[in-house]
Amino acid sequence: MGQRHLTQDKPSPAPHSISAPLLGKHLPPRHQRNDFFNRSSAIQAISTPGACVVAMVTYTNLQLVEQCDKFPYAQTRPDEYATKVSGYYKFHVEGCASVLGFMLPATVQGFQWPDFWKVDHQRKIVLLCGKTLDERDQRVARTLAAERQRRHFKLLDGWRNELYPVYGPDRSVLVNMERAASALFGIVAYGTHLTGYVVAESGLKIWVSRRASNKQTYPGMLDNTAGGGMASGDKPFESIVREAAEEASFPRDYVRKNAKCAGTVSYFDIRDERAAAGTEVGLLQPECIYVYDLEVTRDFVPRPHDLEAEDFRLWDMPELQAALRRGEFKTNCALVLLDFFIRHGIITPEEEEDYVEIVARLHRKLEFPCA
Repeated sequence: MGQRHLTQDKPSPAPHSISAPLLGKHLPPRHQRNDFFNRSSAIQAISTPGACVVAMVTYTNLQLVEQCDKFPYAQTRPDEYATKVSGYYKFHVEGCASVLGFMLPATVQGFQWPDFWKVDHQRKIVLLCGKTLDERDQRVARTLAAERQRRHFKLLDGWRNELYPVYGPDRSVLVNMERAASALFGIVAYGTHLTGYVVAESGLKIWVSRRASNKQTYPGMLDNTAGGGMASGDKPFESIVREAAEEASFPRDYVRKNAKCAGTVSYFDIRDERAAAGTEVGLLQPECIYVYDLEVTRDFVPRPHDLEAEDFRLWDMPELQAALRRGEFKTNCALVLLDFFIRHGIITPEEEEDYVEIVARLHRKLEFPCA
């Protein structure tokens, strides 16, 4: 492993100090706390003809959540919620009354639907017909393969040959669908993320990865220690064992023995330009992430293995929080870190005015059946 994987990366200091709180041995001296808890700012250079305008941008913890959990809530924004939902087509599977995903009208119009699909434009329903799981899987595969060949949807250029499950209300799998098409149908996606951390005398430190610069989405941005999507047939724990080995070169037996499941993070995203990466914008992507914690010793160093990550750096809390405020993390990875901070007492209700809302929105009850 090259030296660049071992060195500790020091982010450039933000113009103002960090806002997220620390507790106990992580807390700065009392006389420093007012400055420490002030919101930090990020500097963004905005190009204009003949000039470069420098703008100060601040991300609070709640704003970091809002970057990923964009879909309105019926409880707090009922009119906006009702308007949005009424404008979408509802994805159904024969024999199940539950809505399984929201589809944009432009998406529905863009498909060439075979006759085993029933599309009701008046009621805005897209129904997949098929009596058995195998029959439905084959029909979805045929439909998506034809659309990939037709190249109407740019999203399908990122074809993965990896299936995502769609669950019914009884947690049975109703259909399996190519991962690249999941946002076209607005189905719930699943993933696993791992936070590798070190307990040092100065406080907790976390291993942060930087995404490869050639990745299709969020290239070069900061990421969790390891993580990825969870395909059909995967179990969460075996998924994170595999991801940790493939992305960070963690021994599988070590992860199996020491990784601790710490719950889930769930949100309802609307894909923007960063997530779309040149493909369709505005598609709906609800997601549930199983999160895992892994305490490692200081001499335990992750290494890139499958070229998903460029390198790994061990950062302390102030460095992490400064990078979060500057918006340097992939959006859902920021949510995983916030969840870690809350569970480990780094963010507390005494110091975070939006604590209750943040906790609630990190664990959104999604509109569709989940695993």
